[in-house]
Amino acid sequence: MTDAFICDYVRTPIGRFGGALSMVRTDDLGAVPIKALMERNPDVDWEAVDDVIYGCANQAGEDNRNVARMCGLLAGLPAAVPGITVNRLCGSGMNAVIDAARAIASGDADLMIAGGVESMSRAPFVIPKADTAFSRKAEIFDTTIGWRFVNPVLKSQYGIDSMPETAENVAKEWQVSRQDQDAFALKSQQKAAEAQDSGRFAREISAVSIPQRKGGTVSVDRDEHPRSTSLDRLAALKAPFRENGCVTAGNASGVNDGAAALIVASEKAMQRHGLKPMARVLGGAAAGVAPRVMGIGPVPAIRQLCYRQKLVPADFSVVELNEAFAAQALAVLRELELDSASPQINPNGGAIALGHPLGMSGARITGSAALDLESGSGSYALAAMCVGVGQGIAIGLERV
Repeated sequence: MTDAFICDYVRTPIGRFGGALSMVRTDDLGAVPIKALMERNPDVDWEAVDDVIYGCANQAGEDNRNVARMCGLLAGLPAAVPGITVNRLCGSGMNAVIDAARAIASGDADLMIAGGVESMSRAPFVIPKADTAFSRKAEIFDTTIGWRFVNPVLKSQYGIDSMPETAENVAKEWQVSRQDQDAFALKSQQKAAEAQDSGRFAREISAVSIPQRKGGTVSVDRDEHPRSTSLDRLAALKAPFRENGCVTAGNASGVNDGAAALIVASEKAMQRHGLKPMARVLGGAAAGVAPRVMGIGPVPAIRQLCYRQKLVPADFSVVELNEAFAAQALAVLRELELDSASPQINPNGGAIALGHPLGMSGARITGSAALDLESGSGSYALAAMCVGVGQGIAIGLERV
């Protein structure tokens, strides 16, 4: 098997719903980090890229018609470079990186671009076709997030809990208190603020230039979602998803826009194109859980990854666990016997502070983990996330 290495990683800033990036088409947004990779690596023969793999969870609007292919073309990649879009909902961007590494490991590829994009602001409404002649029934679904076109059999067997409701289920079954969730959320915001102020995020962000109606452009180069807060302010927020609930807007991830891309290459390709490795990909794993507790999904995925790599969760010096909700993140960490207060856990904050553009997030946390390894943060890094409809996904990296 051929080793696969992450050689570079770039992302856009993360915009809030209806915010700074909401006027940018999804395919244009996804092109930004690919173009940045091309500019940062002038010695690469881009004709030699074997494939572009992008994750995207929606694919109902401007991200339809194979957004990976469209992003590659819009970024200026040669027309000979193909593209494929993958969908494992929240885990799509991470799945793209794993797929790229597996193609290289098998010998089917040497040089890949992997990443993900999501514009939740621009997710369209969709209307189903009539199911009978002359039907006067009309339905409309918001594709931003969650269930639509529900199969009644699936609903009867597994339920169709919304994402916040699944977090409430996890909080109840794993006994995660509101106080612990709010404390975890506050720490995420604080770490993200430190990473912004120190310039850590500037290492991975490529600015997005947005044309203005009256001429000129505005450059967006800073994450828009982080907020200054306190335990008192978080405690004052309502929990609207369940009576006597604990999940709030303050201890949950956001609805956001963003894109990220990575170069994944074999050793042969690195030598040919003048690339330097950031981290070696150890492997990836996915697992299923009951949809109503989808947030616990990282646990079996991480255990499967660890079993294959002969590691244990404590071996990872960097752990990027996507913070869909504080409730599920804490439940996962406790199941894995990892200390949520440890500096190794989401060292630069997580999705509660930064936001969660679904198709992008897995690529972002994988790239962030590789950057921290490159900076000398131990030998191994782990990135993992829960996935809607009851799944988890994880990827392991090794310092080189």
